[in-house]
Amino acid sequence: MFYFDLILSFIGSLLLIICVMVGVAFLTLLERSVLGYIQIRKGPNKVGFAGIPQPFCDAIKLFTSEQTYPVLSNYLSYYFSPIFSLFLSLLVWLCVPLLIKLFSFNLGLLFFLCCTSLGVYTVMIAGWSSNSNYALLGGLRAVAQTISYEVSLALVLLSFVFLVGGYNLLLFYDCQFYVWFIVMSFPLSLVWFTSCLAETNRTPFDFAEGESELVSGFNVEYSSGGFALIFLSEYASILFMSMLFVVIFLGCDIFSMLFYFKLVWVSFMFIWVRGTLPRFRYDKLMYLAWKMFLPFSLNFLLFFLGVKILINSLILWIKFSKVN
Repeated sequence: MFYFDLILSFIGSLLLIICVMVGVAFLTLLERSVLGYIQIRKGPNKVGFAGIPQPFCDAIKLFTSEQTYPVLSNYLSYYFSPIFSLFLSLLVWLCVPLLIKLFSFNLGLLFFLCCTSLGVYTVMIAGWSSNSNYALLGGLRAVAQTISYEVSLALVLLSFVFLVGGYNLLLFYDCQFYVWFIVMSFPLSLVWFTSCLAETNRTPFDFAEGESELVSGFNVEYSSGGFALIFLSEYASILFMSMLFVVIFLGCDIFSMLFYFKLVWVSFMFIWVRGTLPRFRYDKLMYLAWKMFLPFSLNFLLFFLGVKILINSLILWIKFSKVN
């Protein structure tokens, strides 16, 4: 029985990862098409019907081109950091709140925070092991940025942990059965979305890949498969952050078709921001994290704590009045 459960979990995880990778492929196609319309030009439309096989052509081109590496690089860490980066981006998907409980993640939110914290090391090692000044600068920027915005992400999550009463993502399904959390915490959803942009190194916070001053940043020395793996891990993170946004703020019924429409809409918001906003200045990015988002999320944390105490007091009062 134990081995049967193990094999079933393995097959379920494999199917989940395959579906995520296919989703990532078509997310890149969506991004290129949307950016094309925003910039009033044609997106990819030549390969196959309406350019649909384009992501697979890009993948074949990237993985079959020549793999180069700097002679002075620390080869092992240089080689394995993109692989580990993609592994972490896919590992975090295991805490998806499936009602069939593929894995029983009672501490799913803590697992998510641990995986995103480890993602910092892959970027740092990728920048350092390339033994290039531009790559090192990009890595250092990404580390400072990610650590700063993880604080506000953790505080926003903690607010909802107080509200739902646990770390399991399935609790969000029960608590949002009648009304979505975005109704009562719309400003917090904006903070979360902005922090997700910074966490995934997306425009207007793409300082790790600042082409104008860092020549592509921490991945400047990567080519072929290494670059493709970094690219895939970034887009898998975007898709996961979109999924988490929908779970926390827009209802958590993962077996409803509406859930996937909402997920695509949030992913589209990531692309829309990229096509619309210019890059931030680095000191302003840090100012935004520590002087604005941190106090704001702390205030909401105290507010939710007060709401939870009030709800518990009311429940106790009702029970006590019924007993008497």
